Amino acid sequence: MNREKRIVLVTMLILSLVVMGSCVSKKDYLLKVEEGEKFSRELSTCRSENARLQGMREALDKQVVTLQGERNDLEKAKTDLKLKNLSLEREVARLKEDNLELEKILRAKEDSLSKNIVNLRNQIFELEKENEGLQQRIDTLQAEAEALERRREEEMKEVKSTYEDLLEGMKSEIEKGQITITQLRGKLKVNMLDEILFDSGKTTIKPEGVEVLERVGEILLNVKDSAINVEGHTDNVPIGPELARRYPTNWELSAARATNVARYLQEKTGIDPTVLSATGYGEYHPVASNDDEEGRARNRRIEIVLVPIEITPVSRE
Repeated sequence: MNREKRIVLVTMLILSLVVMGSCVSKKDYLLKVEEGEKFSRELSTCRSENARLQGMREALDKQVVTLQGERNDLEKAKTDLKLKNLSLEREVARLKEDNLELEKILRAKEDSLSKNIVNLRNQIFELEKENEGLQQRIDTLQAEAEALERRREEEMKEVKSTYEDLLEGMKSEIEKGQITITQLRGKLKVNMLDEILFDSGKTTIKPEGVEVLERVGEILLNVKDSAINVEGHTDNVPIGPELARRYPTNWELSAARATNVARYLQEKTGIDPTVLSATGYGEYHPVASNDDEEGRARNRRIEIVLVPIEITPVSRE
């Protein structure tokens, strides 16, 4: 039994005793009244305490409700976190698989790159060897080029000397306009009019022509490392009927005259036949117009052309 009920029962008992006991003394009565008031005060205090405790209980009930809501929120948050954790775990597992696949790819690429590096190093080694060979070849070609340049300079000096000798030896014919001598880029050309070498329609060198060729041949005999090309040229007048029996066209006539001059230079002056050549150009390389006699006379000519012999270096591959 709690304190409040006990106080109520005691109070009721006292009141009953007061009513029923008329013989009770005043002193006892006062004591009982005092005790009843005391109990009343205690009852009021108990009621106040009970009201305070009831308020505290209601506050606690509210806190319990709030805490319960917070607990529910925490449970929901916990559930969400578990779901997120599962998702993250699956993502981590997927990333691990991707990482393994990437590692395989990287290993394969590293192996391929290593092989490529080895191949490139081998190619570099081969290229370096080839470059050394090319450098040696360049050095050889450079030396040959320098030698050729020196030889060309010597040939130019020789051609110049020959040119000066021909100018001096052929001074009379040059003054008469029967011979012209030109020098250009290492090439020396002696242009002799037909009339000083051949009679009209003939291919046999006449005495005056022999005398001229002797002087030319003596000078050319000293020439070294040059090819001597004898070229025959005519005007465009067709071959006459009688001459055509031997020389159908100007082609044949020009070639025969060039050949006879080349033979004379070889047989009479001793020029090496391996550097001699004879060519007939007929009427197709004129130096003047064929419309008048003066131009045709200039076109009927023998040209002796000196050209340096180009020696091609022997390949050392």
